[in-house]
Amino acid sequence: MPRYADPGAVQWVESGGGPLIAIPETVLPFWAGADGDDMSCDYDRACDVEGFIGLLPVGDTRALVLGDDPASTTYLPEHGVFVRWCAADSEDELLAVVPAALAQAAWEPETEWTVPGPVVLFDAAWPGTASESTDHLRVVLEPGRYGVRAARVEPGPETWVGLVQLRRLTP
Repeated sequence: MPRYADPGAVQWVESGGGPLIAIPETVLPFWAGADGDDMSCDYDRACDVEGFIGLLPVGDTRALVLGDDPASTTYLPEHGVFVRWCAADSEDELLAVVPAALAQAAWEPETEWTVPGPVVLFDAAWPGTASESTDHLRVVLEPGRYGVRAARVEPGPETWVGLVQLRRLTP
């Protein structure tokens, strides 16, 4: 699989073809990925998420599934947003359009996600215990409630970006 931004300004996470998932570090051991004896494994649950985002129970909390497209994804803390590389000629071009894309996004309905702290973004097919030995990104989040909303924006004729924004909610 080609790596679009290798090396680049930010770290991108790739998928083998399925969804990416952001799981709180505290519950990584509870995510079995595509492993398991049941008829429906955790990976199947992630694949069943319709649309850009969804939440799935994992341990005593929930994980955020980035669905719809297995696009390369990074997190930009200065904007509080997962950026999904749908189409662009370069990493510089894609990252340059993020502020404008955020301003013009037609957001889908927001959902609430409570996290106990940092999360790890990786391919949902992997077990959580193997996340550090595969393509992953640790995202530092303060414990608490977040509003999560998603959009797909086409800020240019050859540039498309998926956005999943996390907004800290007041207690």
